Amino acid sequence: MDINNSVALVTGANRGLGRAFAQRLLERGARKVYATARRPETVDLPGVEVLALDVTDPASMRAAAQAAPDVTLLVNNAGIGTGTDLVTGSLDAVRLELETNMLGPLTMIRELAPALARNGGGAIVNVLSAMSWFGTPGGRAYHLSKGAAWAMTNSVRLELAEQGTLVTAVHLGLADTDMAAGLPVDKISPVDLADAAFDGVEAGSAEVLADQWSRDVKSRLTLTPEEFDAAMGRALATLMAG
Repeated sequence: MDINNSVALVTGANRGLGRAFAQRLLERGARKVYATARRPETVDLPGVEVLALDVTDPASMRAAAQAAPDVTLLVNNAGIGTGTDLVTGSLDAVRLELETNMLGPLTMIRELAPALARNGGGAIVNVLSAMSWFGTPGGRAYHLSKGAAWAMTNSVRLELAEQGTLVTAVHLGLADTDMAAGLPVDKISPVDLADAAFDGVEAGSAEVLADQWSRDVKSRLTLTPEEFDAAMGRALATLMAG
């Protein structure tokens, strides 16, 4: 599909990656951009149509979908990281990450799939992570949620193929946003990430590996678990050492 003349809905569009997605959609010629956020008053991008949306609230997601019957592109960007491990961390925090990072995007897909079908099929972008494939201390719940979201993405891609809806998984290491502000490592700019995602959609790609870090991690998945863990330990040590 073409981004030009599309009608897009972006979750978590008030800052960071979501704001960049909405901005680049406008700049690439989208006919309408629904910019959503839990606090809609925080969306400050001119030219968008603002909607309230909480991706942990089924009623809120249903209302947003009903307000966007003309959508042809869904960008599932909203997410959360609580810094929680699985065995010793708060189970409520683990549930919140799963609810936000996997069940929220799945619910948005379920709510908007009929509209996408009516409007010619369209496309869905799920913003995932290189941490779909590995975890770090304090990031095990995030890894779980993004790994589950990756599996969900691969499944809904098959389920929606018959109605002509493209489902694109976008993986990245770190983006230059507030969430990663304190980390002294290379980061992809939000605008570059948005362009990589939309170039992938226009090319009909099922997966976009947006930076070298995500490409390197994906290439290690053929290793044994022991080999993978050792390789990732070395890579993370090198990354943090600068």
